[in-house]
Amino acid sequence: MARALTVVGERWALLVVRELLLGPKRFADLTRGLPAISQNVLSQRLRELEHAGLVTRRVLGPPASARVYELTARGRELEETLLALGRWGSRQPLPPTGQLSVDALMLALRTTYDPGPDGGPTSPVAVRVGADRFVAVADPGGGLTVTRGETDRCVATVATDDVGSLLEVVYGYRRLDDAERDGLLRMRGDRRSALRFLGCFPRPVTTGDPPPAG
Repeated sequence: MARALTVVGERWALLVVRELLLGPKRFADLTRGLPAISQNVLSQRLRELEHAGLVTRRVLGPPASARVYELTARGRELEETLLALGRWGSRQPLPPTGQLSVDALMLALRTTYDPGPDGGPTSPVAVRVGADRFVAVADPGGGLTVTRGETDRCVATVATDDVGSLLEVVYGYRRLDDAERDGLLRMRGDRRSALRFLGCFPRPVTTGDPPPAG
């Protein structure tokens, strides 16, 4: 444990790894995902993670020609550790200024996914949060896999313009009917599959939590 913390124990290090779990990102994308970190500290953490062999840099081919950061195979080995920490931390009250990035919310969905007795969606569901695109697939073992990108295999799409709206609906802070009426969340395709997906995320019990909206 001490040797592991020597590599990833500095503040923000694991959160930088979290932001890269779903795929490579540009420096500007990392800055948006971690708005509380200064650019100097982010640059330092990236250098440290590169030196440790957890992160590497590469240039995307044309037409993008952009430099991105991505996890190495060793860096991706931290996924289960981060998911376990996420499950453990989900029972802590969210601070008043708490704000999730898009990738953080996708990983939160993975850690709180519970298909229940009725089971989760049997086919992939597309999740769109602003310009970000993801595909959610229920695992045979009862878990959830979320990958960045799109596929024509999705039977339903759940779309919203911001992280907060999706978070409020999936965890019961806002009624789905109200969110749809107000245009905060939209569903297309097989509505039954979309509803089954949205109903698979029980809110973790935390001290002082208000009751779900129902």
